[in-house]
Amino acid sequence: MDIIMLRHGQTEDNIKKIFSRDNTPLTQKGIDEILSAKDLLKDINYEKLYYSPLNRTVQSLEYLGLRGERADNIREIDFGIFTGRTFKEISDIYPEETKAWVADSINYRIPQGESLVDVYGRISRFLEDLTEKDQDVLLVCHDCVIRLALCWIFDNLDYFFRFKVDNASISIIAVDDDYKYIKKINYKYPL
Repeated sequence: MDIIMLRHGQTEDNIKKIFSRDNTPLTQKGIDEILSAKDLLKDINYEKLYYSPLNRTVQSLEYLGLRGERADNIREIDFGIFTGRTFKEISDIYPEETKAWVADSINYRIPQGESLVDVYGRISRFLEDLTEKDQDVLLVCHDCVIRLALCWIFDNLDYFFRFKVDNASISIIAVDDDYKYIKKINYKYPL
């Protein structure tokens, strides 16, 4: 089976390097990227589509002209008190929390938010459930989600910062008799 993951198109918050807001809209470039990804998806087969409930993924789905099932487990990490701010802003406003987060960005739970371990738990459970259904699926989701899904292949979160996932790119994990591997990563047409 294939788990096909499409990251949403570029958003206003991506440009400003703001830790994700639920309501951030796609930019015109993000819309163009998603329309380009639509062409790539024509050659990819899947039986089921799941999407994150956040605005940028819902908007991406609309531009793709697709429908699917909402999946809260593939929602972006909850940045808690850091949400809606840049790294400089959180460093100025929450210096101790930022220091603790930088020191252990995998395990540190952002106040009122999540840690990468928390997010990995919900994503890996979701992916395990998908493998039991044994059907090709498309996930319209987020950078953090895709990077954690790639870590799931290795059962190791230490790889999280070794992956880069561009907006509107496609990454594919194949699962064959409980053997997981990367089939494609960060695939997109250049704009």
